[in-house]
Amino acid sequence: MFQDTSQNMVPGKTCNYPIRPLNTWRNMNGRKENTTEPYKPFWKRHSLSLTAAGILALCFVLYVKSDPKSHAGSFFGNAIADWTGVVITILATKWFFEKGSRESRQPKITHRNRFLEMLHEHSLTIFLLLTGIGWVALFLKVDPESRWGTVVSNLVSEWSQQIGLVLLTKKLIETGSKESSDSSKDM
Repeated sequence: MFQDTSQNMVPGKTCNYPIRPLNTWRNMNGRKENTTEPYKPFWKRHSLSLTAAGILALCFVLYVKSDPKSHAGSFFGNAIADWTGVVITILATKWFFEKGSRESRQPKITHRNRFLEMLHEHSLTIFLLLTGIGWVALFLKVDPESRWGTVVSNLVSEWSQQIGLVLLTKKLIETGSKESSDSSKDM
């Protein structure tokens, strides 16, 4: 246990891990944050994506070990697509943007060039479209009735849902939804 003897520690608090000095924590944009939060180990800072990736890996292993024609095999094949969507939602929305979508962080202007700024502002949709095209290309090459063909078809479906959700949340609202709370005031 670290002692509360450093000037970098929060007064009156002890913790199991060191605290970074003030102004050394960087946010997602690489800017320094003025914080005295404790430095958390990698596994604590990324516990959501690591857990989701672990569940995805477990579904993958269980699908490989199961009969795809059984209920369990069918379930795990579908779960691979669903949990891939969860992992992509966690990671893609961390790094990419979609201007106007409630499902995405809103980008700050970073480019003077309009085209580059447009690519930046819509990077989430561009990423999903390009990777979705990759899934469709793979789906066209596999037998849809084969073991992995059904998984790939579920992945294509999952990607179309992800793209749809991002694009639909740009203009549409749902009363009572946290993501739509700001939009309800505009109406």
